[in-house]
Amino acid sequence: MGHEPMIATTTITAPASGTPLRGELRVDEPMARHVSWRAGGPVARAYFPADLADLAAFLRGLRHDEPLLFVGLGSNLLVRDGGFDGTVVFTHGALKTLRLESSADAPLIYAEAGVASPKLARFAANHELSGAEFLAGVPGTVGGALAMNAGCYGAQTWEVVDRVLMLDRHGELIERPAADFAVGYRHVGLIEACDEWFAAAWLRFPAGDGRVSRARIRDLLARRIESQPLALPNAGSVFRNPPNDHAARLIEAAGLKGLAMGGARVSEKHSNFIVNPDGKATASEIEMLIGQVQAQVGEKFGVELQREVRIVGVSA
Repeated sequence: MGHEPMIATTTITAPASGTPLRGELRVDEPMARHVSWRAGGPVARAYFPADLADLAAFLRGLRHDEPLLFVGLGSNLLVRDGGFDGTVVFTHGALKTLRLESSADAPLIYAEAGVASPKLARFAANHELSGAEFLAGVPGTVGGALAMNAGCYGAQTWEVVDRVLMLDRHGELIERPAADFAVGYRHVGLIEACDEWFAAAWLRFPAGDGRVSRARIRDLLARRIESQPLALPNAGSVFRNPPNDHAARLIEAAGLKGLAMGGARVSEKHSNFIVNPDGKATASEIEMLIGQVQAQVGEKFGVELQREVRIVGVSA
């Protein structure tokens, strides 16, 4: 929008309850500051809650039809250049509780939605639990990992979910078992409800050797650095892997490494990544490049690549 966002802090109030809010509300907040592609338009309203209770109070004061988007680290998101006419809630730095809880048969890790996935992996290893190492390779938060069943190196998030804590549009917290969800490859949905967001999860990991887990985390991170363009603004894997194949293989075989659209480019290091090397790409250029890759792979191999990244908002 060409101007600094307007900021309101502790003076805002949740209209439905009269409860003073402790978070920070911004108007016309540029989303390029908050997504890992470093591109995109503004959001009409952005709320940075103080904690889960503050977020619940904020939701109780919203209009029932307010467009609402939850964002963690913005590592799997593109907001179109015309922006998003609604409210974005930022969970990272607010929904950050991470603790070990006892249960009848084995300890559980309780992690709120804003906890970074690599932090959860290290926490599990430091408490002599195994099986969380793959989360060190997920560049986002627990909330995002839950929402898309994020995974890598042969493991997926919902394989370790015991139950989750959901937050609905009315600010109510609902505890749900994993059986309430339809879980697939990079997709998760409630079977009989809607308008709920992940607030936290209880995750179950078997006992292990912390030294072994920490060594595996170091190895996985080294593999990521070696194979992915992490030094450049990107959103991780752009496309889901088709059945019995890899999106990166198809894109490379189509000769699309290095293909550019304005400031956006298909990475030469990993062809399932689109990078914004100079920080000058627009969201439109990134989206057009995504479409171009889909079209050319479809034309050459008859495979329709499905986006893994989420695109919201309106074009400029």
